[in-house]
Amino acid sequence: MRATMRLKQGSFLWYLYLDKLYCLLSVRNVRALLEYFHLLDVHHNNTLNDVLFYHFLHHVTSWKRTQIMIVFNMLDWNAMGEIGFDQFYMLVCILLAQQNHLEEQFIFRHSRPVFELLDLDGELRIGPDNFHMYNFLFNIKKQDLKELYHDFDITGDRRLNYKEFKLFTIFTMDKYQERQKAEKDEEKGKKDLLKKKRLHQVNVSLKQFLGINVSESRI
Repeated sequence: MRATMRLKQGSFLWYLYLDKLYCLLSVRNVRALLEYFHLLDVHHNNTLNDVLFYHFLHHVTSWKRTQIMIVFNMLDWNAMGEIGFDQFYMLVCILLAQQNHLEEQFIFRHSRPVFELLDLDGELRIGPDNFHMYNFLFNIKKQDLKELYHDFDITGDRRLNYKEFKLFTIFTMDKYQERQKAEKDEEKGKKDLLKKKRLHQVNVSLKQFLGINVSESRI
């Protein structure tokens, strides 16, 4: 089951467009986002502290306070009590990816930044606790998490290095593309079936019409 995070309709982020292939914003959208960031930065420090960060996410998402502060602590990796525009931009892309159900695509395209975000201790390793704590960001299914450490933990230490994590992103991306193809094939099958039904109805109507005309001409 997917997490229930949603962007609130009418909020600023609602009108931003995330490229579905590369999971990035256009230059125009980045400029608009930078202006928005400056508006939020009421102290003019080119940063957002935890209070400003909380009110921003409370305004644009359905996340709870605990989730918002977990994300803030993750982005504030140097424990300065504030985040800059680079972290803010990364967060917005994650939110838009989740809103558009592009989590697998996002993790695949930005595997290195995602890995560094999840590597809280800077040990170049990610343990299962990291994934469970931040899973509401990326919506990795429980079964995929089990497969992650069973199939890709090559070193056997119950933690993933970047190469192992990258293999996982490639695997999940392949599964995502297969699922997309299956959904498209199913949709195409439904459309073809609907087209056949409509064609059949037209043929039946045409035959009925022609049958009436023939009988009337005989009279």
